[in-house]
Amino acid sequence: MGRRSLRFWSCFLVLVLPAAVIVADEAKPASPPAAKPAGTPPEDEHVIPAPKLPDPPGAKKLPKPDEVWVDAKAKQVMVDGYVSLRKGYLEMFACLQGTKEHESVVAVRTRAKTVHAALLAVGAVPGTPVQFRPEFKPPTGTVIDVEVRWLDDKGKWKSAKAEQWIRNTKTKKPMTQPFVFAGSIFDRNEATGREIYMAEGGDFICVSNFATAMLDVPMRSSDSNEDLQFEANTEAIPILGTPVRLVLTPKLEKKDQAKAAEPKAAAGTKTDSAKATDQKK
Repeated sequence: MGRRSLRFWSCFLVLVLPAAVIVADEAKPASPPAAKPAGTPPEDEHVIPAPKLPDPPGAKKLPKPDEVWVDAKAKQVMVDGYVSLRKGYLEMFACLQGTKEHESVVAVRTRAKTVHAALLAVGAVPGTPVQFRPEFKPPTGTVIDVEVRWLDDKGKWKSAKAEQWIRNTKTKKPMTQPFVFAGSIFDRNEATGREIYMAEGGDFICVSNFATAMLDVPMRSSDSNEDLQFEANTEAIPILGTPVRLVLTPKLEKKDQAKAAEPKAAAGTKTDSAKATDQKK
């Protein structure tokens, strides 16, 4: 990561994650809000009410509005959302609510930068987004296992790998490619000077390559309508509006574990690598 993005994520980790501990420790149980339909799926599909899934035991809830939990012991990040699409071609497996539900199986109730910071906190290391020029280079980064959990009509937990909800458009078999933590990119608003994390546009967990993707597939996968490689595996997906929980688990290598064990840089401080870079200038 560059120094600018390192400062941002260090600051985000310092400010947001400690606040999550306070929220989790001090929050009192409250009655769930009245159920209401989730999302805006097609009118010809049945929509079920969206009851709140029970909080995951042993995990710390991050501050609202993000529906995100971090389990430091299990090194997992959990994100709540709902089934937003069951039929059709896909560019995403999961998008942010209110962005790309027409091409995503799941819509999640969070900001992308919150999940990015949470993945950093459990040891995941961002790589590089896809590169198209001067030659194609696939996205890189820590492999992230994505599991989907939901309650069936009898109130029993069900689970599936995200790949089982996605199938190849030609073979009709479930997707076999993993997801990698590409990490998206930052852009600066020239008028305000404000930095923008580009995955906030909806490119959360992608199956077509985007330079703005937070998670992507490490292969060439076009976003051209004529060449889309993946579609929803309708038979495996519960009905529209079903509340789901995505469980993101980094597959940490030894070098990732060592990097995760390093102390996080506080906001406004520089890491040794950043200092070394300054000395070379």
